[in-house]
Amino acid sequence: METTDAGHSAEVRANEVLLELFGRLPDLVRSAVDGLSPDELARPPQPGANTVGWLVWHLTRVQDDHVAEVAGRSQVWEEGDWAPRFDLPAGAMDTGYGYSPEQVLAVRPESAQALVEYYDAVARVTTAFVQELKDDDLDRVVDQRWDPPVTLGVRLVSVADDDLEHVGQAAYLRGLLERS
Repeated sequence: METTDAGHSAEVRANEVLLELFGRLPDLVRSAVDGLSPDELARPPQPGANTVGWLVWHLTRVQDDHVAEVAGRSQVWEEGDWAPRFDLPAGAMDTGYGYSPEQVLAVRPESAQALVEYYDAVARVTTAFVQELKDDDLDRVVDQRWDPPVTLGVRLVSVADDDLEHVGQAAYLRGLLERS
């Protein structure tokens, strides 16, 4: 195995790239919500738009749902008392996909800290799962409903891509809130 001048391995495993990618998200989530009040988290920039709170809740729900499915485990959402912290009914398992503007407004995080704590719990599970992956694992087909079928590697990249898109939107909305 080659090493770089700094003594690091010149070979990078695929899971290391995924760990780096997912490892960037916690700080981005924090910076998007830190210091925002519950009202600010639930305030859309205009009627019908998403809110900062909904975007971060949604990206976390999707990551939780998708990683749990491919890891063969229960969702963090199911293991904790999360729904009431977002003003949602106990047992609510949806991820926010396809939500109407009214449904978006119904997701009301009790605090920025609730969003961070839920994301951090999901991030820990994601990291633990990805750390154990070998390169060959990423070729495993996890969803036959698509053509071509979706592999584990593609699913994880899709989740990270969705997360980055939504956390960027949340950061942008935060900027709009700070200007108003």
